[in-house]
Amino acid sequence: MTKTLTLVPPQHPLRGAVAPPGSKSITNRALLLAALANGTSRLSGALKSDDTHHMANALRHMGVVIDEPDATSFLIRGTGGLKAPSEPVFLGNAGTATRFLTAAAALANGVVVITGDDHMQKRPIAPLVTALDQLGVTASAPTGCPPVTVEGRGRFEGDSVTVDAGLSSQYISALLMLAAGGSRPVHVNLKGEAIGARGYVDLTCAAMRHFGARVEELNAATWVVQPGGYSAADMRIEPDASAATYLWAAEVLTGGVIDIGTAASAFTQPDARAHALISQFPHLPREIDGSQMQDAVPTLAVLAAFCAAPVRFTGIANLRVKECDRVAALANELSRLAPGLAIEDGDDLVVTPLPADRFQAAEIETYADHRIAMSLALAGLMVPGVTIKDPDCVNKTYPAYWQDLRSLGVVMSMHGT
Repeated sequence: MTKTLTLVPPQHPLRGAVAPPGSKSITNRALLLAALANGTSRLSGALKSDDTHHMANALRHMGVVIDEPDATSFLIRGTGGLKAPSEPVFLGNAGTATRFLTAAAALANGVVVITGDDHMQKRPIAPLVTALDQLGVTASAPTGCPPVTVEGRGRFEGDSVTVDAGLSSQYISALLMLAAGGSRPVHVNLKGEAIGARGYVDLTCAAMRHFGARVEELNAATWVVQPGGYSAADMRIEPDASAATYLWAAEVLTGGVIDIGTAASAFTQPDARAHALISQFPHLPREIDGSQMQDAVPTLAVLAAFCAAPVRFTGIANLRVKECDRVAALANELSRLAPGLAIEDGDDLVVTPLPADRFQAAEIETYADHRIAMSLALAGLMVPGVTIKDPDCVNKTYPAYWQDLRSLGVVMSMHGT
């Protein structure tokens, strides 16, 4: 039997305090950088979820000693390099870990095979493989998606690389983190200036500097990274901004007050920009460019369903190559709640609010995508009978999501095994 979860719309504003988990983006960057450093680093406030466990376990298979002294900490003993594992490195559907380790595998001595589940094997990685070739790294991905085979030599010789990051900023981030392991300065160049979620590249550079690397942004399309590798450092991980968007949305949908313990202005992650939009509910802008806060788009799209006027989401073509095609998924699943509620218009998503009596109970397909599950659950705060299929997929980034909603007073029932 398929597991499902049905929410009951609360008859009162949601009030309380909830601490979102640590940032997935920062945790996975810090795990890799600490592994590549010489010495012991402690990460506190870190996310413990499917994605970060995949990253940590992969690094363990590559010779890094990683302990987990408590529920939000990692202790990483880096030796300045990685070992080639005897078996393929399996990363589930963890996109950040897959892209980052594909590049970092160049620093291992021996052949490294990076692979993932069926979903990951449909997510593009060819631009990164092409870029690695420019640095003299032999890598191949016959389908253009994982599995990827990298022939690591413990080093690389190239000093300049140009990558098309139109599909994902993670390609740039992966190359930047690798570049510090070069023998001379490495220029990392963007092909054109189109890049999805540029703010995550800034996040990468900040993490690199924290671990002692020297990286400089020369212009909008060029970075230079000096040789020298990384140094061990302790790091406190900030809460996950993408996770925070669900709580901010739950607050405005129910007219409540939810204290997440961190001011929106204190976040460094780009998805925190969504707070300014969420605060405008029920009067979101008629057009929202989601290109620089992509993981917040599902949250905003569900909010738009209960707004005063239609909202068009632009700049979101990259959402088609996430854990699922999120543009299609949002259109399909919102329209289960009310036919015509959301439509695809090219690569845009248009959400047109409808009267309350047009909404209906519905089973929501989640496509094994944590963000579809968590965002569509917000509709269950407003519409009776919203049932989320495969609710455990939230374990990818926010394992305590359902418990946190319950702690705020949301009633829900779980069915199946």
